[in-house]
Amino acid sequence: MTTARPRPGPRLAVFDCDGTLIDGQASICDAMERACGELGLPLPHRNDVRRAVGLSLPQAARRLLPEHDNATHHAVADAYKRHFRAAREAGELSQPLFDGIVTVIEGLASDSWLLGVATGMSGRGLAHCLATHGLSRQFITLQTADRHPSKPHPAMLEAALFEAAADPDMAVMIGDTAFDMAMARDAGVRGIGVAWGYHLPAELREAGAEWIAETPADLLDYLRG
Repeated sequence: MTTARPRPGPRLAVFDCDGTLIDGQASICDAMERACGELGLPLPHRNDVRRAVGLSLPQAARRLLPEHDNATHHAVADAYKRHFRAAREAGELSQPLFDGIVTVIEGLASDSWLLGVATGMSGRGLAHCLATHGLSRQFITLQTADRHPSKPHPAMLEAALFEAAADPDMAVMIGDTAFDMAMARDAGVRGIGVAWGYHLPAELREAGAEWIAETPADLLDYLRG
């Protein structure tokens, strides 16, 4: 008598958003500069702002303004949210998809992958971004910084796994920062880095990435392989 093998669980691909799906750096830097200017704080270098993308706002402010106190970091976060929201409402946000990303999403969906997002953005911001690009229905689990501890804490990925009913060994985290790769490692999920975002490939490898995709087409080929 043979015992039937259990059916494998679903495959889950969780994407970071800024720096992985979209290139929102211009709007992020503008909002941070306006927030700091409003509060009379020194303007951080734009490269430093880009490197903090993926963290929740208070943690990003702490990284950018380490000499200031916690109250100031939260004031910067609140001011940033006001300026970012104002830009969104005025239709001034720049959040283009990286070339080839739609092909990756559609290709994985056609291969029966479940898709999710784990991002430092707010729930409202992510919903607006996905709706703008017609991608809202592609993702079954959306994890955002206003519902979880900041990356690299694994809470976002753990919630995504739960909502998708996926096992960690059947999931991948795809992102452009060391925060994403460390989060994947701590959640027991494979981390796949992308080279078109805001951290260097060497940083992604050091944080635990098993592989770095140079282009979206490379990423789709790797996951299919």
